[in-house]
Amino acid sequence: MSLALGGVYTYAHAFIVDARWQYFTMGATDFIILLPPSEGKATGGDASTKWVVEAGVFGSALAPQRQAIVEQLRKVKGGDQKLLGVGGPHLLRAQSVNTSLFSPTLPAWQRYTGVVWDHLDLASMPAAKRKTFTQRIVVPSGLAGLVRADDPLPDYRLKMGARFAPFGLMSKWWRDAMTEALVAMAKKRTVIDVLPNEHRAALTMDHIAGIVRVDLVAHSGGIVGGHNAKAAKGLLAQHLLTSGDENIARAVKAFSHPEYSAKVTT
Repeated sequence: MSLALGGVYTYAHAFIVDARWQYFTMGATDFIILLPPSEGKATGGDASTKWVVEAGVFGSALAPQRQAIVEQLRKVKGGDQKLLGVGGPHLLRAQSVNTSLFSPTLPAWQRYTGVVWDHLDLASMPAAKRKTFTQRIVVPSGLAGLVRADDPLPDYRLKMGARFAPFGLMSKWWRDAMTEALVAMAKKRTVIDVLPNEHRAALTMDHIAGIVRVDLVAHSGGIVGGHNAKAAKGLLAQHLLTSGDENIARAVKAFSHPEYSAKVTT
């Protein structure tokens, strides 16, 4: 199927880009959205499942790194307050899940319960559309490296910005393996990056041929952050998944929100 783009023609499973990114296209099945994980996670999981490091579409590529993290978390009894960033009962819970990772799973889109994911609201979508959309969402994870939104995932706590001996900063430690795995998975598909800097740092973006960065801009001119910005990011992801517009710049421009607009950033 060919697509007309201002006198330029391209084909499914391909992309064209000029200096301002305006010709990137996303066909019906030809794009991936990079979304952040959430610190908040649903507990439990399907009792008939147990997570393994080879799980999901990135399992074969990232299993050695996942296994190394699992073993080190077990050695440090799940991690301390400095590593995990929580105290009291939250710390005890995080230590418990981090030492029992081969446990019942949920699909990543159900495991993550933070503001972005709440406002993306995959649960409200018809099952067929949700299946399609979850196959387009890829999430950087301190534990698993990368997961697709329909991949099985255990409960865990390990931020990409954590410093975890002997690995060091998790985003830097993961970077080469994650980038290689994403490039192999994406092939020639467009990859839409709406990640915060903490998770963006875990990928070498200039190695990903079809990368398009999309950022929120506050109408007030202020700093983009906090609950409302996370909510807007979830709504932006929902908009991009459902818009049906194969021109990314046009789809991004069409995003409507009372506090934020979205822009493609070179």
